[in-house]
Amino acid sequence: MSGGVNLLGRAALAALGHRVDAWGEEHLPTDGPAILAATHVSYPDFVMIQAAALRRRRQVRFLCRHDAWEHPVAGPVLHALRHIPVDRDAPAGAYLAARRALRDGDVVGLFPEAGISYSYTVRALMPGAVSLASETGVPVIPVALWGPQRIYSVGRPVDGVEPLPDWTRRRRIDVWFGTPIRVAPDADVRAETAGLGHRLTAMLEGLQRLPHHLPQPGEAAPWYPAHLGGQAPDRTEAALLDVVPRSAVRPTWGPGCGPDGVATG
Repeated sequence: MSGGVNLLGRAALAALGHRVDAWGEEHLPTDGPAILAATHVSYPDFVMIQAAALRRRRQVRFLCRHDAWEHPVAGPVLHALRHIPVDRDAPAGAYLAARRALRDGDVVGLFPEAGISYSYTVRALMPGAVSLASETGVPVIPVALWGPQRIYSVGRPVDGVEPLPDWTRRRRIDVWFGTPIRVAPDADVRAETAGLGHRLTAMLEGLQRLPHHLPQPGEAAPWYPAHLGGQAPDRTEAALLDVVPRSAVRPTWGPGCGPDGVATG
């Protein structure tokens, strides 16, 4: 059934004319375990990453919020693709399931931000991806993507309602698989997670600055980060909208942080 679901996803992308370009796909092994630690800019991020991973003939098992399994459409799809439910109040079960999947040779995908960033910058990161890498010896592959935020994402609520999907055709989507990161068994997990935050920020901003992703002169761009000239919420405003778990590693990366990695405001 999972093959049919993947075929359906690719058909949907083709029907809408969306183009998914993969960068650094050689970093994703064609067999054996890997951990994908991805930025989170839209609801269909996992579809775009999977579309890119299929070029290496890999099926990714994503960790997703457990309540998504209750959705009448999404639930059966998540089950068919063997994704892993995460209960934020009891995350240990998801961690153990991800560890088993890695030991079985699977590719496990995580969104360490534990939610979509309203500012389209890399927000606080959960340490789970680095912890898994430290315990299992499996490399972490940082993944950045840009483009799907224009299809369906968060945004400033209007009368309590967030933006609806945008069915505009022929969007450009870029997915970048970075150089794998090895984490030693005795590593400082929080320090390594901070390093991951810096790596993801550099990759994400690299994609955001590509000419085909820049707003047109005079164009209102609530889908583009404020520190690069867009009208998305800046980090201060986003802090009022983002729901970040208390155990997350707070940013020392991105806008508002000094060159030495220390927050300036």
